[in-house]
Amino acid sequence: MLYIILTIILIILLISIKQIDEYERGIKFQFGKFVKVLKPGWHIIIPIIQIAKKVDIRTKAVDVPEQDAISKDNISIRINAVLYYKIVDSAKCIMAVEDYKYAVSQLAQTTMRNAVGTVTLDELLMERNKISEEICKIVDDASDAWGIDVENVELKDISLPEEMKRVIAAVAEAEREKQAVVKLSEGEVEASENLAKAASIMSATPGALHLRTLSTLNEISSDQSNTIIFTIPIELLENMKGNIEKKK
Repeated sequence: MLYIILTIILIILLISIKQIDEYERGIKFQFGKFVKVLKPGWHIIIPIIQIAKKVDIRTKAVDVPEQDAISKDNISIRINAVLYYKIVDSAKCIMAVEDYKYAVSQLAQTTMRNAVGTVTLDELLMERNKISEEICKIVDDASDAWGIDVENVELKDISLPEEMKRVIAAVAEAEREKQAVVKLSEGEVEASENLAKAASIMSATPGALHLRTLSTLNEISSDQSNTIIFTIPIELLENMKGNIEKKK
């Protein structure tokens, strides 16, 4: 009889031992009332009278499902994100909210849709980090009452309708063509200015035009396949005419 009693006591004792790992915290209840937070190690939990619930305090990554949203400039987009959070108050996350994982996910989805609605598409594409920080702050403030610290929120993919993709591509192509035309016109202006300077210098220097002509002929004569047509400057013809008239 004694052995049976000792065996029962031993079994109850073994059942009563609750191990809390280093990355966990335990929430102890007695007669349904919160008693304390259990730290890592072995703890005795009296069956029926006491219960203990474990809470993982490691950082968790939550994939926020893709959401349909409308931007400030009335463009329909689909967007998803990833949220990182950790539990800083184990007691609150058990007693203040029924399912903290579901609550954080729903809060992140709602906040993300609302944040997208306050910015235009261009702002969303160019200032993703800023918008992510705003979403993180809003979710973090709202989840403080649950004992949760939101560490970061990252926007992952922003999907646009096919029509909007074609519009953006057309705008980008038009912008590139505009830049090409501007660069070409700037080059023409610079070239014309340089030609004007060269013409001014040559006109002020006697014989400069003839030397330039001879230099050009020398450059193109290196290729025997070229046919050279030698042009006589008007000035030379006028000089020759003047000399002939003087001889007469």
